[in-house]
Amino acid sequence: MSFNFKIGGTTSSSSASEERVQVLILGSGPAGLAAALYAGRAELNPLVLTGLEVGGQVTLTEIIENYPGFPEGVKGPELAERFKKQAERFGARLVMDVATEVDLRQRPIVVKTYSTTYRTDVLIIATGASPRKLGVPGEEEYTGRGVSYCATCDGWFFQDKDVIVVGGGDSAIEEGLFLTRYARSVTIVHRREQLRAGPLLQRRARANPKVSYLFNTVVEEILGDGEQVTGVRLRNVKTGEVYEKPIDGVFIFVGYIPNTKLFEGQLELDERGYIKVHDWVHTDIPGVFAAGEVADPVYRQVITSAGMGAAAAIAAGHYLDEVLFAEEEQQAENTVQASGEG
Repeated sequence: MSFNFKIGGTTSSSSASEERVQVLILGSGPAGLAAALYAGRAELNPLVLTGLEVGGQVTLTEIIENYPGFPEGVKGPELAERFKKQAERFGARLVMDVATEVDLRQRPIVVKTYSTTYRTDVLIIATGASPRKLGVPGEEEYTGRGVSYCATCDGWFFQDKDVIVVGGGDSAIEEGLFLTRYARSVTIVHRREQLRAGPLLQRRARANPKVSYLFNTVVEEILGDGEQVTGVRLRNVKTGEVYEKPIDGVFIFVGYIPNTKLFEGQLELDERGYIKVHDWVHTDIPGVFAAGEVADPVYRQVITSAGMGAAAAIAAGHYLDEVLFAEEEQQAENTVQASGEG
């Protein structure tokens, strides 16, 4: 495929292995797709590297009740599909590929994937965050065989089974409540005395007869028979008591790790690995913007991620206008100097 691109009076073309773009967006969750929508409407010809799937974490949510415009709620995959269609309607191009290398020191910025090298004037990073693991024995061994990080993905496999949910925040309680559709019992295991989830979710959980709690408790080990999970070893952090609990499944929701490994040593990150931004979406490198959970360890909502994506695209447009204006000024100055010398 050949692609022509023009800015500041220069035109370049690329082969199938290299492509020049104006705005490249990494990630296709709410932040990435909102950025694609706004960049598309601004005629910035955005290209979105979606990763392995379109929609990000939102596709793992059974029902979203707090996104404006859906008074009855909306399924996560449906909302992601709506985002995608709207972005494509305004010219965004989605490519299912994964960035393997990024060089932010070059201009244009270089982004390599398994199949193509992209050169872009603007990069919008919306790579999101991935579930944090417990790091206990048995976790890796039994992932996919009783250990899961997504209730909406795997809940069906635990019909009439006993499961535990590790965590005490909104995600843990939301996913725990979803699991009650299938499981015989759901035990919330939380290392503190109180949940961190919102009041509404806590009321719903307490009203559900399938839900019980183990507070001040951590998972020490996930046990199995070599084929699947059979139980967990638990420890009470106050008394020090260690005991085993037979269980069929372990669902882990203890936070997220930002997907920023590609940018280590190139972008300013905070102590947790999140991209540091100022004015909401600007990184410490001109022309590089960040949006969504990759730069937001606080709110982590669909609506805030989408808002950051929109802001990043608007900021990208302003940046490109400034670059184009500077190039035109330089060309005008060069013309004046040349005529004076002549």
